[in-house]
Amino acid sequence: MTHPILLTALKTITLLIGATITFFSYRAYRRTEVPALRALTIGFGIVTLGSLLAGVVDRFIADLGRESAIVVESALTAVGFAVILYSLYVE
Repeated sequence: MTHPILLTALKTITLLIGATITFFSYRAYRRTEVPALRALTIGFGIVTLGSLLAGVVDRFIADLGRESAIVVESALTAVGFAVILYSLYVE
């Protein structure tokens, strides 16, 4: 069984790093207005949001359980990575 404090600490670190990457990619987009950077920002934002929502579901919505948190995170991670992949092909 995973220790709840360790899990919370790792989710917090993931959220902080993801938010920082999203922030800097947004700043790069605003500076250059390159559509690929906008898509990259959206992709990283979705992945980070998935981590945040999974943590919220896991810690605060006990009725849904840990499996639901994993599904939420996995779904948003897949969508976010798809958007990031798209950003690599946008001109």
